[in-house]
Amino acid sequence: MPTLRLALSQVNPSVGDLAGNADLVRSWTRQAADAGAQLVLFPEMMLTGYPVEDLVFRRSFVAASRAGVERLAADLAADGLGDLPVVVGYLDSDGPPQVSGDAEPGRGARNAAALLHRGVVAARYFKHHLPNYGVFDEDRYFVPGDTLTVVRIGGVDVALTICEDLWQAGGPFAAAGQAGVGLVVNINGSPYELNKDDIRLPLVRRRAAEANAAIAYVNMIGGQDELVFEGDSMIVSANGELLARAPQFVEHLLVHDVELPAAVERPAAAIVADGMRVAHRTLDVIPPAPTGPAATGGLIEPVADEAEVWQALVLGLRDYVNKNRFPSVVLGLSGGIDSAVVAALAVDALGPDRVVGVSLPSQHSSEHSREDAADLAKRTGLDYRIEPIQPMVDAFLANLSLSGLAVENLQARVRGVILMALSNQEGPLVLTTGNKSELAVGYSTLYGDSVGGFNPVKDVWKTLIWRLAKWRNADAVRRGETAPIPENSIGKPPSAELSPGQLDSDTLPDYDVLDPILIGYVDGDLGRDGLVESGHDPAVVDKVLRLVDTAEYKRRQSAPGTKISMKAFGRDRRLPITNRWREHG
Repeated sequence: MPTLRLALSQVNPSVGDLAGNADLVRSWTRQAADAGAQLVLFPEMMLTGYPVEDLVFRRSFVAASRAGVERLAADLAADGLGDLPVVVGYLDSDGPPQVSGDAEPGRGARNAAALLHRGVVAARYFKHHLPNYGVFDEDRYFVPGDTLTVVRIGGVDVALTICEDLWQAGGPFAAAGQAGVGLVVNINGSPYELNKDDIRLPLVRRRAAEANAAIAYVNMIGGQDELVFEGDSMIVSANGELLARAPQFVEHLLVHDVELPAAVERPAAAIVADGMRVAHRTLDVIPPAPTGPAATGGLIEPVADEAEVWQALVLGLRDYVNKNRFPSVVLGLSGGIDSAVVAALAVDALGPDRVVGVSLPSQHSSEHSREDAADLAKRTGLDYRIEPIQPMVDAFLANLSLSGLAVENLQARVRGVILMALSNQEGPLVLTTGNKSELAVGYSTLYGDSVGGFNPVKDVWKTLIWRLAKWRNADAVRRGETAPIPENSIGKPPSAELSPGQLDSDTLPDYDVLDPILIGYVDGDLGRDGLVESGHDPAVVDKVLRLVDTAEYKRRQSAPGTKISMKAFGRDRRLPITNRWREHG
């Protein structure tokens, strides 16, 4: 049986940076060649970054992608890498955009894979299954392909597929099985969700059985707006054995020798399998089989949930800041748990010299909260400042007759004004710190504590905030480092401290009660009856659902933040603001 040395390039492209992404392909292909690779794989839409969203409709961008993949093939050959086959995702088109008046049925933009060899695009494949759920709108952008591309490489028939082709039965993988291929390549831009890695391996195994072939699954890493990609690339044999698996959330070249069945004689004409045509290509020359020991990619075991989420949030924040070229970040430090976790995330992502924490005390700020904010700054080494807000609040109150909630919101908005002023003056991105539980029930002040350009914990439930804080401190102690988050911030009852003695529990159920209801309603789409049947108190359910339903207008104005759950606010959960439907008791 032939053996192919595969190199799965788990890298971090940037949307729109065609030149920079091409440079990544060239440099990582060089590393793969140095490791003796005979086939190199890059993620979905590698050349353009992913997702490109409405850039698909810009014909200049499509043209640049099509020209870019041809130029990349030539550049690889000029680099002395022409004989090494390279699979790279890119944006193609064989017709006008589907939204244009001259659109043609069955033609348009394509989510494509190109096999680059000897200075040219030797083969192309167009994604067949187009996801149209959650964060995906690919039916809006792309036309599905109807042809499975099979390339004979080193005596092995290799089928090319893209991301969602793996997540649905039938189509390309069934066709690959009928075509008798030895290896299915699957290039991905698969966004992270907590516990998705537990689903992915069984799924790859099912597709390996469906195709009766080994699968090389390569996924990108990195942050793109709300999305973060964790890698978790892998190779699985035809019988479902996990042969190699890459780490999460880091760039990595997974090199592994895979023994594969030799290609058999095939019909001269294209065959139709499971509703798809099969198009065959042959590469006459590839790098010779390496001598010496076999390459083994190793098996990286997934980490604990809290560690996984922390890595996702750090990477999402780091890439949002760096890819958008912000010099630093600034946030309000209240001494509470949410701002403490965001500060620790920011320091892990960017380093303490790029994080500014501002204490913004009012007359209602407790002494322990001020001390906890200062303690966190000392533990993390961030740039710590104190800007008392009471003189500014008093100036407003001297000119406005306000009371009750209006005064509470005024304090939050003065804090927001100060943070935005610092952003305008010095250039840092303002981080807002509201967790998913607060966003769900509208427990925030528009243009106050919701002010900011990015929210690292937007998709993190309050109860998970506490778990993350405890995990991060324990991890620091395990490594012999200073725990970044003060124990007082973790242990004290949460409070906005906008009025005397105020606690979150004055307005909301305890978070241990609140979060399970919110998770069922928001993430699980359960109605009132389903929540009550799950054991929740009907009166509490009615109160929580009323808060969630009436806060949609606030959420619509909230900053973007890293998605870690199956249903994040914004990209995933899309409800009308003007909406009279209510879950009645």
